[in-house]
Formats: sequence, C-alpha cells, structure tokens
Amino acid sequence: MDGFPVKITEAVCLGASLALSGICFYLYRKSRKTLDKLDDAPHFTIDGKLKDILKVTPGACLQYAVIEGAVQPVGEPLTSPFQKEFVGVLQKFMLKEHRLVWNSLSHTWTDSERVVHQRVNAVPFVLVGSNETAVRVLCPLQASGLYMETTHEKFHQVNYGLGDIIGQYLSGEKLKGQLETEEMLKVGSTLTGVGELILDMDGTLHLRPPSNGSEYFLSITDFDTLLGEQENKTVVWKVLGVVSALAGAAVLLWVCRRYYYKLKLRREREQARREFERLQAETPRVRAPVAGQDGAEECIENACVICLTQPRNCIVLDCGHVCCCYSCYQALPQPRCPICRQHITRVVPLYHV
Repeated sequence: MDGFPVKITEAVCLGASLALSGICFYLYRKSRKTLDKLDDAPHFTIDGKLKDILKVTPGACLQYAVIEGAVQPVGEPLTSPFQKEFVGVLQKFMLKEHRLVWNSLSHTWTDSERVVHQRVNAVPFVLVGSNETAVRVLCPLQASGLYMETTHEKFHQVNYGLGDIIGQYLSGEKLKGQLETEEMLKVGSTLTGVGELILDMDGTLHLRPPSNGSEYFLSITDFDTLLGEQENKTVVWKVLGVVSALAGAAVLLWVCRRYYYKLKLRREREQARREFERLQAETPRVRAPVAGQDGAEECIENACVICLTQPRNCIVLDCGHVCCCYSCYQALPQPRCPICRQHITRVVPLYHV
C-alpha cells in the first residue's frame, strides 16, 4: 500500500489504543482468573473439625480456602492515640499534604496531594471461631481488600499572611493544608480471609498468602460482597479493553477510508487523463502552428495562466474558461476554475485550427 496516509497523531492514537487494550485485556484475564478461583474456593467454618479436615488433606494444606472469624490479638493490642476506646491489631498513620497548583494550559488551579509521612504498626492476631478455635493470619499487609477502617481524620488548614499570598501567586503553588488520617483493624471485627490454609506441626492453624501465586484477600465485608467487588473489577477491565479496542479500530477505519478515497480520486484522474488523450487523438489537428515570430507570439498569447510555458489545450466546464494546460489542471489542489473558482465537472480538449 504505497503512500498509506497515516498521520503522526493517528499513529500515536492507534498505538496507544492497542497498547491500552492489551493492558486492559491482560488485567481482565488476571481478574477473571482470580474470580474463578474465588468461585471454586471451598468455605470452612473455624471450629474443631477444621483440624480434622486438614489432617486428612495431602500435605495438611489447602491451597485456596475461605474462612471467616473474629479478630483477636496475640498479646497486647494497639491503642489509637486519638480515640482511646479503639484498640486493634493493625494501625496505619498517614499525613498527606494538599496543594493547589496553577495550570497554565487550562488557566485554573488544580488540586495536588502527596504523602508526607506514613507509618504502619502491626501485632500478631488470629481469627477466632465459634468454639475458640483460632487461625493465625500471616503477612496481613500483603493482602488485597478492605481490611481496615478509618478511625480518625482531621484536616489542618494553613493560615496565610500577605507575603505568603504574594509568594504563592508568583510560584504558582498554594498550600491548602495537611490531612491526618488513621486506619485500624479493630479487635472483634469479623474478618473474611481467602488464602492458603495450613496445619503446622505443633497443631496450630495458619492462613498465609497462597504459594501458587493466587491473590491473597482479607476483608471486613462478607464473602459475597468481596466476590461482587471482584466481579465489578473484572467488568470494568473488560469494558475498558473493549472501548480502547473499538477506538483503535475506529482510527484504523478512518485511515483506510481516507486511503480509499485517495485511490478513488487517483483512478478518476487517470480515467479523465485517458479520456482527454482519446479525445485529442480522435480529432486531428488541421495544421500545426508555423514556427517563427508569429507562432511564438501566438504561443505567448495562449500560454497557460499557471505554468506560463505550455499552451492552453483544455476547456473547463461548466464555466467554459480556457485558461490552463491539462497538466496544470491535474495539479490543482481542488477541482475549481483558476479564473472564476467555479467547480469543474468536466474537461474537454481545445483544438487550434
């Protein structure tokens, strides 16, 4: 396809849409695989029968299982410094700085934030069932899902002086303030865990990240809510992948459409040129102009208004002007008469007798 008309912006859009659709398809397949594993994962109640099940399981290990129990610390729990009545096993402090940054393109102030400080505290904890059977949760910070809730949130606003305001407008940045938050996994919360369930040599039960690469989940919601969130995530990646693929297909169709019309115009011009040459060949000239001074003056008088070197040998219709040679007519960017700018529907040869 010689001369395939792909512009830089179209090539960038096409490449970006293909790359985005590939990434979305990969994430969709990954989410779909996780969702299928969640659907097939067996559910177990934390009680005395759980150890008996693992004893008869090869390797005393279930690679992917769902359990649910109440959170209890192994030792002393963590206490919130902001709300003394809140105790937990996981605690996350975060301090975010919020700024307004001037956008010169849109001429507006946009919100920007960055994490100034972050700290995570953790103590060992277990999930307790109905008859005090406990499953110890390992590596909780590696888990996905919503397993902590916000227990404290406060925004510290900054007060400005006149000099600060002037400096902000000169620098293009305004400091709004700092947001202080605390999240905790509270003692007594009902926690749903999805991971590898093992029975240790000392008879203790452990829940840990799956060794086969499956996703590890901890959530303070029930399993059905967790499954619904994963389904929504899968649908989102699927829709984004389809939309990006359709956008790439639309760009490709647009380019192909323009290339088709370019070839069509080229064929029409070639057919018009052949028709022009055929008409010239069918009607013989009575006599050729005599070389000499009179002939030179005649050629100058009948010179093409565009190139000024070739004689005028065609009539443009519908206006009927005789103003150019056929080569210059084919080189016109738009099929319009150079004299009156009227649209040209047909060109016929001109004969000098």
